Amino acid sequence: MDAMAIDSSVADSEAGEGDSPSPAAAMSSSPTSSASPPVPALRPSARAPSGEKARRIVEAMRTSVARRGTVGSTFDHVSREAGVSRGLLHYYFGTKERLLLEAVRHDCQLRMEILQDQVSHAASAEDFIDLMAQNLQETVRDDPDFVTLLFELFTLSRRSSDIAAEYAELMRATRRQVAAMLAAGQREGILCLHAEPEVVAETLFSLADGLALRMLAEPDRDFAATVQAGIACARALLTA
Repeated sequence: MDAMAIDSSVADSEAGEGDSPSPAAAMSSSPTSSASPPVPALRPSARAPSGEKARRIVEAMRTSVARRGTVGSTFDHVSREAGVSRGLLHYYFGTKERLLLEAVRHDCQLRMEILQDQVSHAASAEDFIDLMAQNLQETVRDDPDFVTLLFELFTLSRRSSDIAAEYAELMRATRRQVAAMLAAGQREGILCLHAEPEVVAETLFSLADGLALRMLAEPDRDFAATVQAGIACARALLTA
């Protein structure tokens, strides 16, 4: 029996004929699902797959959404491109919208881990600011699909209260994570924050999100001067 057949039999045996909601789908209606975590961390799906299989599923979904949009990204497309069964996707995620949410959540967690590692080596506010500017430019240049996914998820959140609640929690979690990095930098004497850490983090995210959207909208335009203006704004928030 090949891997896809095994996936299908597992999904069918655990999820039945599709009448019962998947664990991931049920999570959205659970009264405790939107509770904030006790520490700044991105809350994963209750039964999402992990390891190589998760990487393939996430990559297939993000590629499909970037190419076809959420509407055109069916489970048939994603399962075929990920090399897993359609039944497995239904079991773990329930809907393609929830799969998109998990793909964005997965990407955000990886990016937060990378940023945490980078800023841990920052010796000055300028190091910190340069790392953030570099992170933004590399994302737009090398991984524009992530930015597309983030805005696709925002669009979906305007039409679904369940997705809106999960999206808001994702925004809160990433804001808290960056705020914790900023607070640590201030305690170590590297940064001098001109507002509460979460307020500064929210402002930095707003600058980055707005710049990313405009940079993707005009890919042939030189944004060097605009990025430098953004750095000046960040410097005003982070330095004495």
